[in-house]
Amino acid sequence: MQGAGQVVTRPGMSARAGEGSTVDVDPTNRDVVIRAIGVKRYYRQGDSVTKALDGVDLDVYRGEYLSIMGPSGSGKTTLFNMVGGIDSPTEGMVFIDEIDVAQLDSYELSWMRCHKIGYIFQSYNILPVLTALENVALPIIFSGVSPDDARDKAAEILTRVGLGDRVFHRPYELSGGQQQRVAVARAMANDPVIILADEPTANLDVRTGREMIDLLVRLKEEDNVTIISATHDMKMLDVSDRILWVRDGKVDRIEERKNLQIRVGRIGPEEV
Repeated sequence: MQGAGQVVTRPGMSARAGEGSTVDVDPTNRDVVIRAIGVKRYYRQGDSVTKALDGVDLDVYRGEYLSIMGPSGSGKTTLFNMVGGIDSPTEGMVFIDEIDVAQLDSYELSWMRCHKIGYIFQSYNILPVLTALENVALPIIFSGVSPDDARDKAAEILTRVGLGDRVFHRPYELSGGQQQRVAVARAMANDPVIILADEPTANLDVRTGREMIDLLVRLKEEDNVTIISATHDMKMLDVSDRILWVRDGKVDRIEERKNLQIRVGRIGPEEV
């Protein structure tokens, strides 16, 4: 039995924030889809101030797979919410596809979430009373497409994620992996430029988790979608283009995958 997976930085390859080093990427040759500038998020309760984010600068590139890591309370989830337009900074700016999120009213922000961003949640968050087809068609209808066209598109997407024979099944008739595929299909519904995946393999077995990772990688490669994942799954880190570590509300470091030695743990022949 081998030990748990590990991430080891190759000597001389660190890109720790605040040390003047950078990742081995030429930004002039990359299309930035998300840019965070001096982002701070403070929560006040009486005289107490919690600095969930304390000055984050970050560029996320179109068509890349970025994994975010950090211990509980590090600010990882807050950063995840910022780049997804779910929360607003106390200070600083977040641009999504060159749009300053802070300048949007509630209608415009809803439009952006509907058309630009797809969300995949750890607990699936699909509606239990609706079929797989209806779950995927719903956001398409919300975007202004007719119900008939929305159902046709939803069926095509479900077929693409391997659920063409499960379109009329409700969640209780689907396995955990199938429910997560419905969630992925729903995230794809309006052809987003960004997909945010919050621990998408946490509730899946190893084989199904690997299938989910392969599906996300295929989306990135075929559709040039930016995948941002909050994860501790070594298999997800292994397929990432870059990995970002958050600590104490700051970007601790960013590494390119090629500069890391990632070892996925095994128990016998199985990955863990």
